[in-house]
Order: sequence, then structure tokens, then C-alpha cells
Amino acid sequence: MILVLKAFSALLSYPGEEMRKALPEIGDVIRGSPLVASRERAALLALVEEIGSGDLLSAQEHYVDLFDRGRALSLHLFEHLHGESRDRGAAMVELKGLYAAAGLDLATRELPDYLPVVLEYLSGRGMAEVRDMLTDCAGILRTIARSLIARRSRYAAVLQALLVIAGEKPVDASAVRPVKERNEALDREWFEQPAFADPTGRR
Repeated sequence: MILVLKAFSALLSYPGEEMRKALPEIGDVIRGSPLVASRERAALLALVEEIGSGDLLSAQEHYVDLFDRGRALSLHLFEHLHGESRDRGAAMVELKGLYAAAGLDLATRELPDYLPVVLEYLSGRGMAEVRDMLTDCAGILRTIARSLIARRSRYAAVLQALLVIAGEKPVDASAVRPVKERNEALDREWFEQPAFADPTGRR
């Protein structure tokens, strides 16, 4: 189990009470992971602190404002490639088949191309497959990272860390123009509920 990918999956999920309670454990996983370089580690821990500070409603509103307002920041990977075309549906069927071949059945209503779901799947795979899939997604990860950096969002730390794990260069934040208004240049728990059903039938 590559715990840091499960931690990243949790951080990119809608923040619930259970995830917030697990933030200290998530922070420990990030501190102890050899896959996280020191620069990315500091930024990730700042994100952990941000999600855990203030009231839960504010954290949830911030998450929705970032990720549910347009395509540029969508965490549904195939939306960046295919939009709402038939190709997206075919790609998701293929991805769901990949999960099924690994003995995993989606236990949530999330689509299979939702990045936290992809990361949960990868957390149980070998590093070769992890790097291959993240490399295939690198262009999308870079697009999302750039949009988050433009918003000066600490969530960018997760995308930057994934790019490094994939063997790619992270986005140069100094070269990204800040976005002042919500729609300028953009389309505008540790799990509360796991993405995959427990194969033993336990919850």
C-alpha cells in the first residue's frame, strides 16, 4: 500500500468531519513518505493545516468554489480530454474495467475518472504502474496545477507532488500569472466513504 497516494486522495476529496479528524495522521504519512521531496512536503503540510483550520463549512465552501465551478479545475480527468463527448464515456468504461480487473468495485457515486478515486486505486498498485498512469495524466495534472497556482491555492501542492512522483517537472509557479477574479482565465476522508467496496464485504 502506497499510503501517501491514499493521503493525497483524501486531501483532494470534499472535506468532511472524518477526514478533518484524520488530518494529523495524513500529515504523518506525508512527513514519512520517501516519495515526497522536501519542497513539496512543506507545501503539502501547509495545505493540511489550511484544511484543518477554521470551521468545516468554510472548508467545504472553499472546496466547492475551487473544484465545482468550471472545467479548468475539474478533478474529473477525462473532462479535460473529452469534455462531454462519447469518447469520455468509452474512456470511463475502460478505466472502470481496469478497476474491476484489480478486484475493485466502485462503492461511491463518483465517476471512475475522479482523481481521488484514481489515486485510491493507485495506492494499492506497484510503483511502475503508478508512474506509468501518472505520466499518462501528466498533461492534465499540470493544467490543474497551473490553474490552482493562478488562484494561489494550496491545493496545488498535491498536483505538484504527483508530477514529481511521475518523474515530471512541477509547474514553475513564478511563471503563472495570478488570477484576481473568479472567472478570469478560468472556467470560472481520509475517507468519509471509500471509493471501492471492501472485497471481504466488511464496511
